[in-house]
Formats: sequence, C-alpha cells, structure tokens
Amino acid sequence: MKQLTNRFWYLLSVFAGILFTLAFAPFNFPYLAPLALSLLFATWQNTSTKQALLRAYLFGLGSFGLGISWVYISIHDFGGSSSVIAGLLTAFFVGFWAIFPALAGYLSVKIQSLNNRNHSYLTSPVVWMLVEYLRGRLILNGFPWLQSAYSQLDTPLAGYIPLVGGYGTGFLVALTASGLLAIVQKSRCRYLLIFALLSIWGTGRYLQSIAWTQAIGEPIKVSLLQGNITQDQKWRPENKLNTLRWYQSMTEAHWDSAIIVWPETSIPAYLSDVNDWFLRPLNQAAEQHQTSIIVSLPINNTEVNEKYNAVMTLGKQTGVYKKTHLLPFGEYLPWQPISGLILNNLGMRLGLFTEGGLDQPLLKAAGYPFITTICYEDAFDELVLKPLSTAAFLINVTNDGWFGQSIEPYQHLQIARMRALETGRYLLRATNTGATVIINPEGKILSQAPLFKATVLTDTLVPMQGLTPYAHTGQKPVLSLLMILFLTLLLPKVTRKK
Repeated sequence: MKQLTNRFWYLLSVFAGILFTLAFAPFNFPYLAPLALSLLFATWQNTSTKQALLRAYLFGLGSFGLGISWVYISIHDFGGSSSVIAGLLTAFFVGFWAIFPALAGYLSVKIQSLNNRNHSYLTSPVVWMLVEYLRGRLILNGFPWLQSAYSQLDTPLAGYIPLVGGYGTGFLVALTASGLLAIVQKSRCRYLLIFALLSIWGTGRYLQSIAWTQAIGEPIKVSLLQGNITQDQKWRPENKLNTLRWYQSMTEAHWDSAIIVWPETSIPAYLSDVNDWFLRPLNQAAEQHQTSIIVSLPINNTEVNEKYNAVMTLGKQTGVYKKTHLLPFGEYLPWQPISGLILNNLGMRLGLFTEGGLDQPLLKAAGYPFITTICYEDAFDELVLKPLSTAAFLINVTNDGWFGQSIEPYQHLQIARMRALETGRYLLRATNTGATVIINPEGKILSQAPLFKATVLTDTLVPMQGLTPYAHTGQKPVLSLLMILFLTLLLPKVTRKK
C-alpha cells in the first residue's frame, strides 16, 4: 500500500511539472502555473526531506523535459551530433536544471520541520522564489527559462511586473498556489485567504490601467528584416553574397522608414571582411536617406585574438555595441578545460567570444538613444534597467534559427515581452527566422511577422521617457524581502535553542 501511495505522488509530481510548462508559450494556459505549484507543494507536505527532494526532482524532469526539449534540435540538427549523443546531452541538461526544484523541495520541508510546520504555507513560496533567483542569476551565468512570472503576461498579475519585476510577480504566483492549497485543505483561515487572493489579483488588474512612462516624440516608422536563412546554410561561403544582397535590397525598398533593423549576425562575415566594399557604401546611402540601419555581425580583433558578437548602427549616428552576457556552451565554455575536452571529443565546434564592456555608451537611431540586447541577453533585466533613464526604446536582435520549428522561439518571445513591460518602452525585435515583433510598453504584441518566412515587418514606435517603479529600484527590494522572510522562518527553532 505504501509503495502504491509513493507511486501516486511520483506520478503526480511529473504531471505537475508538465502542467507547469503548459502555462508558458506556445501553450499559453497561464492559470496552470499556480495550479501546478499547488500540486507540487502538496507533494511536499507531511513527508521527509528525502521524499520531497525526489518528488520535486521529478517535477523538474517533467517541466524541463517538455520545456527545454529544443536543446536536442540545437545539438543534433545544427550542432552535427548523432542522435545518441544529442539525446544524452539533452537528458543531462534537463537533469541538471531539475536539481533546482529538488533543492526547493528539500529546503521547504527542512525548514518546516525546524519550526514544527508553523508558517508552512509561506515557506514554499519563499523558498521557491529564492531558488528561482539562484537558477536565473548565479549558476552558469544564469538560466532564467520557465520562471514563474513569464507565464503571467496575459493575466491580472502582469500589473505587478512594472512594480516589482519578475521575481516579485513570481512570488505572487507561488503565494497564490500556496493559498489555493490551504483553501482546498480547509484551513481555519480559508475565508481570509480567499479574500487575500482576490485582493492580490484584483489589485493586479487595477495596476494594469496605470501608464508608468510617457511619450516624448511623434511615432517613428520602423522596418524589421527577417531573412529566414536556416542555420545550416547561413555560414556557407557560397551563400554570403546572396544573403547580403537580400538584406541590402530589402533595406533599399524601405528607405521611407526612419529605422531599419537586421537580425543577429545577419552579416555572415567578420567586420574586417565586409567593411570597405559593403558597409561603407551602405552607411553613405543610409546617411543620404536619413535612415538609421542597425546591423549585426561578428568582429574579429586578430591582434589580441578576441572575437565579439556585435551590433552596429549605420547612418548619421554610428556606433558599435559588443555583447556582454554570453551564452554558456554557445559563445563561451564554462568548466574549462573539462568542457572543452568533452566537446572536442564529441566533434562539436562552438564559437568562443569575448565579453563586451559593461560601460558601453548607448547606440542612437532616428536621433534617440536606445538599449541594445543580442539574443539571450534579453533574459536578464539588469542589462536593460541600468541605462534605462536615457533610453527611448529597446532593440533586440536574435537568431533563434538554432532551434528550428520548436517551442523555443515562442518562449523567447515571452521573455522579450517581459522586458518591454518592466521598462515601459517599445521593443523592436528582429530575428532571423522568427519571432520578429514590435511590442508596446504594456508588453503586448503590436505586429508580428510570420515565422519561417523571408519578410519585412513595418510599423511605428513611439519614443518614451520616465521610469517604472521597478526600473527605479531593481531586484534588491524584492530579494531583501524574500531573504528577511526566509530568515524569519528559521527564527522559531533558533529561539527554542536559546
């Protein structure tokens, strides 16, 4: 009987993990996120730390097994590995990140046992969010994929994002989950909990009506180019001229736009190889037509053996931005020299880039400074918040072609929407294969190009000024509150010992 009970909880844990991922794009069932966490928190109750760790690990396998399955496509289809090697590496990747829900389960039960399970409905949300922060910021340069708040961009809780950011909003998701569990279990204060949850969600709906930032100019016409060049064809030498001709011809057809954006590494060559015969004439034409062109390409400094993933502005106001937050195992290799030896033996050759400086000046287009992020950088709000006071809009260039026709482009777009909502700025997002979009300051998609089609998306943006409350404070107040709550949960045991 006990064995059957354990099997039920194990299956429920995996099921809850799958439900959690279904809350995110492209499935978009956001209300499943608090439901899934309620089920997860239920599996931790009245059990040992060992059982909680195992059940939460199974939750992680269910969630990440579905949610980051696109890693296989990147390794197998475009990394050149066999299906066996790609499968093993994907399984390792999923298993590694599943450790973090397991850690949350272990700590939650451990803390509850220390204080005789007092405050049990507060413990799980606090621990869950602190572990999300650990995963999203501190391990392997951060992996903030499938974090709770991203699932809530189209619910009333989105109203809290400009106020307390992703971690504060994620805490409210987890708190809702814990409250729902208490209500179902007929807690003595269930009516108070019902009122509290209704107040939290109702306040979120009201907050959505507040405009935190203001326009500072007239609408600007913009065009975003989507070349739809598959990753296995992009860097072939015989395709370079055709690629450059396509982007040049599409640019020349849209000289009436004030800003034209090309996607990440849309120029499949180093700056030194194309500067004289391609970029300089294009820059002169842009200046003549009073158009700002944002292009992306690698820069190779052979004198010091450094390579940068970079964005350049052409036209009247020129400049260069070098990517600062590099992708582990894609643009640099952590755990050296072990990781390098393993990947070399597997026959995988990855680009090794150098980080750009954190104090780079903002690029300008159409007379306005803007914040640049390259691909994965848009998952880290600190890169956007620090220089925001002088920026009128955001531009992200991305190449999600590495992941084919998987769920990854939809998830990445969800992350980009969060940055627009946090900052109260328009976001132009130009990608190679999709999703190329224009997002408004409320995090809503104004227009979007079809995926996997060579096309140009043309619309307008409005330059904005002002700061949201979260842009003023950043993560520190929310993290400080979570740490205070965490330490408070440990106090009863400390007091008894004294």
